[in-house]
Amino acid sequence: MEQEARVLRAAGGFGRARRLLAAASWVPCVVLGLALSSEVLLIAQPANRCRPDPALLPPALLDAAIPRLGPTRVRSPCLLLRYPAPAPNGTRGWLYALPAAGLLRIPVTQWNLVCGDSWKVPLEQLSHLLGWLLGCVILGACCDRFGRRAVFVASLVLSTGLGAGEALVTSFPTLLVLRLVHGGTLAGALLALYLARLELCDPPHRLAFSMGAGLFSVAGTLLLPGLAALVQDWRLLHGLGALMSGLLLLFWGFPAVFPESPCWLLATGQVARARQILWHFAEASGVDPEDSSLEENSLVTELAMLSAGSPQPRYHSPLGLLHTRVTWRNGLILSFSALVGGGIRASFLRSLAPQVLTYLPYFLEAGLEAAALVFLLLTADRWGRRPILLLGTMATGLASLLLLAGAQYLPGWTMLSVSVLGLLASQAVSALSSLFAAEVFPTVMRGAGLGLVLGAGFLGRAADPLDAVHGRRGFFLQHVVFTSLAVLTLLCVLLLPESRSRGLPQSLQDADRLRRSPLLRGCSRQDHLPLLSASDACRAGHTLQQH
Repeated sequence: MEQEARVLRAAGGFGRARRLLAAASWVPCVVLGLALSSEVLLIAQPANRCRPDPALLPPALLDAAIPRLGPTRVRSPCLLLRYPAPAPNGTRGWLYALPAAGLLRIPVTQWNLVCGDSWKVPLEQLSHLLGWLLGCVILGACCDRFGRRAVFVASLVLSTGLGAGEALVTSFPTLLVLRLVHGGTLAGALLALYLARLELCDPPHRLAFSMGAGLFSVAGTLLLPGLAALVQDWRLLHGLGALMSGLLLLFWGFPAVFPESPCWLLATGQVARARQILWHFAEASGVDPEDSSLEENSLVTELAMLSAGSPQPRYHSPLGLLHTRVTWRNGLILSFSALVGGGIRASFLRSLAPQVLTYLPYFLEAGLEAAALVFLLLTADRWGRRPILLLGTMATGLASLLLLAGAQYLPGWTMLSVSVLGLLASQAVSALSSLFAAEVFPTVMRGAGLGLVLGAGFLGRAADPLDAVHGRRGFFLQHVVFTSLAVLTLLCVLLLPESRSRGLPQSLQDADRLRRSPLLRGCSRQDHLPLLSASDACRAGHTLQQH
């Protein structure tokens, strides 16, 4: 780990080139935020009621059943959809109220997914979230084998084609399949972008650039209703998303804008490929790659020393995490915290629904996500990742317990305040769990490890549409389960190491040497690795002191 750090310092450190590339990675987050939030509008259930189809009524009954065309009819917010002949049941049609988001046509109105077919609406959302889950797990492992840039570009190519296919789909089952695969490709692009950005930054700037990317994603979420009101058709909205993915591919597909991560190249022994990128970084930062000083060797010297011991690339299987002493446990704890942060959010949003207007929870959730990111930006570097994650998990668990115990006794304003607090805390837990996981997993397996943690978050979010498919009969049990997991995670967070101001671990051995620091500043700095025997802990501590 120390040798790779010296190479990066010799290439100019976190200089001008790396800063610009890290900041440029914020722009694709707007498109990814639009894609992730589009489900909220596409699955919206407009008010509907069964009405006679005017084409199927006798002329004598037409005036009595349907108002005459005129000023009142023109200003009506309703949209009458007619079944093609022969119509189901012979005489019925549907009248839909215009959704508040502004889309005149959505899949619900396209295929009349109401009444007996209403369970298909959360099924579509479940399919999309399952695609994100599988994409995080599978393409995360691909990031470690083929590189961050290769996965990002391939994901954008597939996402563009799948987005165009969704705009032209003619049946609901086909839409389900396309949404599943499209979600996986978007997850691959998000994960590869997250890894590349994190590995470009030095320890003092990792938090700021990660939270900045999250704020750009929130900006995409807030832009989505405006775009929906502009195009007014879900097919055009998908086409617009495919166009934006194509534009991202056009610009970020160039190696100069999105190069391969030199951190990953060095960790896997691909020094020849890393040399070209690091040489460009050094020249852009005003550093002579061949110049050496008394304190630091030149970039050429450092690369020569590094390439001497690694003639062939070294890749690791994700199953290698099972053979680690501490890293697997850190990943398991952070997966649980991401699962709780993503799953318990539906409970707070459901508690907010009776208190606020129909579409206000959408904007409130986006605003609270931005507030959570700003909170982490101000606190996670000052007090550390582990104390803030502990605080967020505690606030999430307490808010959930209050909703469970006092839902029938607390006044409305108290329920609203507790729900807002719980939603804010769960957003902070989800964001910090992802950053924490990326900092404790080694570079050679960071894609697979972070993919598992992000996948756990999407698994938690998928619990709500899965319950909706079954008619919301298990919502209370789901709330109890996630509350219990929040309390369990609160105890497990104490076992995590502190990653603030530390370099990213490169190998599995580096990740296993991360030790659990004392939670309070007044405690002794000496600590043993948890879940290890005394002899193993002493050997690990002696090795860490040497490094």
